[in-house]
Amino acid sequence: MFLKFDNLGEKTINKIAEVALSTQLEQTEKLRVNVKTDPNLLAQGMLESLAIDCQGLILENSLRMETINITLNTIAVSPFKALMGNIQLTKPSEGKACILLTEVDITMSFAAEILRKNPKNTQVILDKKVVMVHLQQVNCRLLETGKMLIIANVKVENTGECREVSLQITPRICQAGNGVIIEDIEYFQEPELSSIVLNPILEEAKNIFNLKKFKIEGFSLKIQEVNITKGSLKLQAEAGMTHFPNS
Repeated sequence: MFLKFDNLGEKTINKIAEVALSTQLEQTEKLRVNVKTDPNLLAQGMLESLAIDCQGLILENSLRMETINITLNTIAVSPFKALMGNIQLTKPSEGKACILLTEVDITMSFAAEILRKNPKNTQVILDKKVVMVHLQQVNCRLLETGKMLIIANVKVENTGECREVSLQITPRICQAGNGVIIEDIEYFQEPELSSIVLNPILEEAKNIFNLKKFKIEGFSLKIQEVNITKGSLKLQAEAGMTHFPNS
């Protein structure tokens, strides 16, 4: 439908944007899109801002985000495409994003990773004997100290005995600007066993800190700040948009 600039207000643009984004964000509990503009700005090919607020967004391999908020400012668009109900960027746009994850979200992602890889029994030396062990339940704890504690149960297949393994890690922003790295890895119970069986979980933690599973058409995130408080992980990121989904 061909529209006039005078009739193409924020309400219409918001609806167009929400429909386009909903195709990429199907697994979300709540989606709110807020575009700020006016006919004069749009006639010049500009949107003042675009805010995307999601609650309960589930990414691939079951990583759930409690919330994700993306704000982009001064967006250049084709006014004539917009008249036909199509938001098309004429140049990339930049902004900021804030992501909140809970320790429950992260624990579920760890569990999904174990099931996805379906690891076979691992051969280790335990109490001076060669035994087969199998990684079972994994739990994540986000601490007031800014650290992540990972606790897991390991079953010794030879005896049926279950042992607890754990490690504690501290995420840091890489000085080279290449995302988040993990420092100060501390192994507690069964240090040697922990270092072997928890390695896949450690890799998954790195993926979570760097949002490797965030794949939305036209959007990119670069982590700039990581903050752990009791029970939650907050990530601040630089957001980029090269094109609108399905536009």
